[in-house]
Amino acid sequence: MLQETFEGTWLPHITEESAQRYVESDIGGRYVDQSWPEFSVAEIDGDVAGLIHWRADFIEALHVMASRQGQGVSRKLLSHAEQAIGAAGFAQARLETDTFNLRSQTLYKAVGYVETDRYPDDEWDSGFTTVLFEKRL
Repeated sequence: MLQETFEGTWLPHITEESAQRYVESDIGGRYVDQSWPEFSVAEIDGDVAGLIHWRADFIEALHVMASRQGQGVSRKLLSHAEQAIGAAGFAQARLETDTFNLRSQTLYKAVGYVETDRYPDDEWDSGFTTVLFEKRL
């Protein structure tokens, strides 16, 4: 799923060097190896439709299979994470996306997130700008 997200969302926008670094360093694979026990997974008809991962009040990852986008999976996963974050005593949920990812920004705004900051995307070393969103719970 992360490979599909990388190829469909990120690859068209990042430099060749950034793409090569992602593949060679296996960023996605290392992330999954380290964090998969913390993932919440959505299934539809027995197939994985999406996943969400958060730590404390920060949503680290939200991925939905391309074939399941537009079916409400992201909204349900966000709601699940927000409920857990609130139950853990946090007053807000936070997450990031990049300026080129207009689809994500539209979703986050539609479910009540508000843009609170912008800063350089150091993770990808891409020249992109990261957008921080927060939602009061």
